[in-house]
Amino acid sequence: MSRLKETYDRMYWLLIVIVVIVLVNLAAGIFHTKIDLTEDHRYTLTDATHRIVSEVDAPIFIQVLLEGKFPAEFRRLPTALRELLVEFKKINGNIQYRFEDPLAGDQEEVQERLERWAQVGIIPTELNVRDAEGQQRKRIYPFAIFNYGDRQVAINLLEENASTSGDVALNNSITLLEYKFSNAIAKLRATNKPNILFSAGHGELSARQTLALEGNLRAFYNTGRVNLDSIYQIPQDISLLIIAKPTRAYSEKNLFVLDQFIMNGGNVMFLLDPLIANLDSIRVNGEYLPHDNDVSLDPLLFKYGARVNKNFVLDLQCTAIPLAINRPGGNAKFNLFQWYYHILAEGTGSHPIVKGLDPVNLKFPATIDTIKTSKSIKKTPLLQSSPYSRLQVNPVLLDFEILKTEPDQSKFQAGRQTVAVLLEGSFESAYKNRLSADMMVGLEQIGAAFVEEGDPARILVVSDGDIARNSVDPTSGEIRDLGFNEYVNYTFANKEFLTNSVEYMLDRIGLSEARAKTIKLRLLDQQKIQEEKLFWQIINVLLPLLLLLGAGLVFNYLRKRRYTKEALS
Repeated sequence: MSRLKETYDRMYWLLIVIVVIVLVNLAAGIFHTKIDLTEDHRYTLTDATHRIVSEVDAPIFIQVLLEGKFPAEFRRLPTALRELLVEFKKINGNIQYRFEDPLAGDQEEVQERLERWAQVGIIPTELNVRDAEGQQRKRIYPFAIFNYGDRQVAINLLEENASTSGDVALNNSITLLEYKFSNAIAKLRATNKPNILFSAGHGELSARQTLALEGNLRAFYNTGRVNLDSIYQIPQDISLLIIAKPTRAYSEKNLFVLDQFIMNGGNVMFLLDPLIANLDSIRVNGEYLPHDNDVSLDPLLFKYGARVNKNFVLDLQCTAIPLAINRPGGNAKFNLFQWYYHILAEGTGSHPIVKGLDPVNLKFPATIDTIKTSKSIKKTPLLQSSPYSRLQVNPVLLDFEILKTEPDQSKFQAGRQTVAVLLEGSFESAYKNRLSADMMVGLEQIGAAFVEEGDPARILVVSDGDIARNSVDPTSGEIRDLGFNEYVNYTFANKEFLTNSVEYMLDRIGLSEARAKTIKLRLLDQQKIQEEKLFWQIINVLLPLLLLLGAGLVFNYLRKRRYTKEALS
């Protein structure tokens, strides 16, 4: 009887366990929830991302070109992307996706597809892959193509940075996935494009010289030009004004128009050359004496919290220029020499604009100081030189004599110098308590009130106007990509820096929070691995066997003890 009751009890509890398991699985299929216990909250979407995805009211189809065999370390990227897209689809079923192998299909079909993609900037990169035949290079297309109605946009998933290791670059790529995908969705669904104007009429870069930047912006922004001499107020529907390398002074009226634009919440990029320096003039004349480029913006910037100094930043971390070397017989040979005035500026900290950014190529930049202001203004250095920098204060004679000898390292100890600054906050008008009668009349004519303490705005100051200038191929006349350096045949991150700046300055939905997310890269200590490799191999092989053996001995002991008691009873 006792054995029957014991069997009944076992069956009863087994049935209870089965029912509980079934109910838990049913609940898990209906209610999707998870707890993110990671320190960096890598599996938690930001509020802005959640809001953007949940508001999608029509299907968005995403082609992810990351199907196939990849090295173990690279598989982290498609794995992380799958996890992200699963979360997106849980929030909104209109998010549809498929992972595709871009090289699958017959040769003619693949070739036609790749040529079509190349026209929209989808170009391959190569990975080192180890297989049975040894080390090989594999061509991959790390892109995702978003399709929304008749709109389409492609984003690059891989953050390739020449100054970081592969592990760090891959980690940066994974970190930015949420931002890139939510940003692409937001832009695809935007019904009205923000308006961006380039200032004109004061010797600024021409439309042809900024064609690469404008072409990059036009996909999601309306762009145009405005001469401040012809207006008394920048229209309220203008989100951003870009002042790129002015060479003629702004009038008091121009400055007042700029000031009131900022007071009304307008954002401005000041891309300035405090000194006029020209590499071609040095080549032609053998030397060049720079002169001040006073465009009358200094008092305005000083009031807002920044000062661009009249100096040059030289850096051992720089790009090269070709110079002719005379050889016997009169034949000249061109060699590349490091030109310390063309620096490679690096992003500082983890600000969304410069996070994971490749070096930015700046030409004859100057230092920028931040100034204490009466209003609480957030001042963030964005770009800095390397620690191996040097300063030259004008007047200084520029020539190539500095290249004839190895650089004196002791002279390049000025530390990191700030060359780009972001100012954020509610600025105080530079014309507070000094409004002229002409200014009052001008405001009355357009029916506007004077604003002495402004709405929140953002100001970017960069001490190199050429950061926005694209070069032109002298043979074909083709516009080169922004940041392309023809001497070293490499494209630096000038375009990415300015594009990120535009996106951040015009971000009103909080997407910059997603870009600011950080996933800590916990790399293994390679030296410790080598030292303790054998120990952990022994532990991993022997410990499971010992545990299994111990469990078997304990089980047999308990079994014998139980049946011995039953036999005695």
